Amino acid sequence: MKKVFRLKDLDCANCAAKMERSIRKLDGVNDASVNFLTQKMTVDAEESRFEEIMDEVVRLCRKVEPDCVICR
Repeated sequence: MKKVFRLKDLDCANCAAKMERSIRKLDGVNDASVNFLTQKMTVDAEESRFEEIMDEVVRLCRKVEPDCVICR
C-alpha cells in the first residue's frame, strides 16, 4: 500500500533526509520518500500492517523533527 502524507513545519532538508533513511529501515516498509520542498512524504509499506508501521513512522519523525506534523 502506498500513501502520500502532507507535512507541516518540516524545517530543513537535512531533517527530511534523516527521516527518509530511518523510515526505509523499518520492517515492512518497501520504500519511502520525504520531500522538503513540497512538504510531502510517501510511504509504501505492507497493507496488513500499514497503521502499525505509520505509528512507528510518526515516532521516528518526532525524534528527528519534534515540531513536524504528519497530516494523516
